Amino acid sequence: MREFRVHVEEAVLEDLRGRLQGTRLPDQIPGSGWRYGTDGAYMRELIRYWRTAYDWRAHEAQLNALPHFKAEIDDIDLHFVHVRSEEPGALPLVITHGWPGSVYEFMDVIGPLTDPAAHGGDAADAFHLVLPSMPGYAFSSAPRSPGMGVDSVAGVVAKLMDRLGYERYGAQGGDWGSAVAAWLARDHPDRVVGIHLNMVGGGPPSGLDDPEAGIPDWELRRYTERSEWWRGENAYGNIQGTKPLTLAYALNDSPAGLAAWIVEKFRAWSDCGGDVERSFTKDQLLTNIMLYWVTGSMPSAVRLYYESRRSGRRPDRVEVPTAVAVFPGEIFFSPRKWVETRYNVAQWTEMPRGGHFAAMEEPELFVEDVAKFFRGLR
Repeated sequence: MREFRVHVEEAVLEDLRGRLQGTRLPDQIPGSGWRYGTDGAYMRELIRYWRTAYDWRAHEAQLNALPHFKAEIDDIDLHFVHVRSEEPGALPLVITHGWPGSVYEFMDVIGPLTDPAAHGGDAADAFHLVLPSMPGYAFSSAPRSPGMGVDSVAGVVAKLMDRLGYERYGAQGGDWGSAVAAWLARDHPDRVVGIHLNMVGGGPPSGLDDPEAGIPDWELRRYTERSEWWRGENAYGNIQGTKPLTLAYALNDSPAGLAAWIVEKFRAWSDCGGDVERSFTKDQLLTNIMLYWVTGSMPSAVRLYYESRRSGRRPDRVEVPTAVAVFPGEIFFSPRKWVETRYNVAQWTEMPRGGHFAAMEEPELFVEDVAKFFRGLR
């Protein structure tokens, strides 16, 4: 285990500026906006800002204000942020990101979770935070052989927590991170005191004569609406889950292409009402994108979809206490009764606002719900 510092060579930034300068934008039907995908007018604006105003060095310094480390685990050079609280009763908590996110998603919740008293909270709710970059994402090296699905990622994270000396800990996650947290709970119920999820999906459970019995009409309507919406949104997942390398040539060669692929998801999956900058600033969007670009990690990141689809393991019910934070802009929704067949649901929160990128969109709601859930599990 060793300390790590984020540093991007100037030549990489110069190359980026040159590629942005030479971007060849596609044509677009006038007035079509975001109907066919990422809007050309927005991309021109974002590329101009990226070239002329965005300051990577300032964000690099912001990242380096955190304690970064790397550890060799299962042939992965795993990057993680490890922020220990000063509070003596702090509970270790590992938070795992998903795609197309990164550890940068959690910048606004690190302080309130590790030092709640300084942010208007209760010192008794403090956490020691472990924020890993998933294998093949950003500063974590890519798997060298096939087969690392999300269940294997959870195994790497469990070994990291062991290496750090944490015998009891909580886990939190959204997107792929929710699956990592669930696998941690299944495989290590003696270590994981509870899991907090801000994304839970799934259709009707098998084995029920009438799976809709006893479910409120509004939950069924919401499930149907989200399911129909998702059918028009999941093309990216089918590409990444079947032919990730074909896609990777474009994403690894064109920063504009990479940005268009990611920004479209931040707009579609957030509670932004169609205006992506209502939920995120350009600097937030670009810093997350930069973590993929400067590391050349998007090819290995999208490969997780392929590997996870081919994992031989099928999930059992999670018996560890589970909290579900339901944000209205989330990409999936399942009625609580269905979720309870898969998880030991101890807390269910219907959030008033927010979407898929909960810690970035609504950090205060996120922190409050995480603190509330683990308060009784310390």
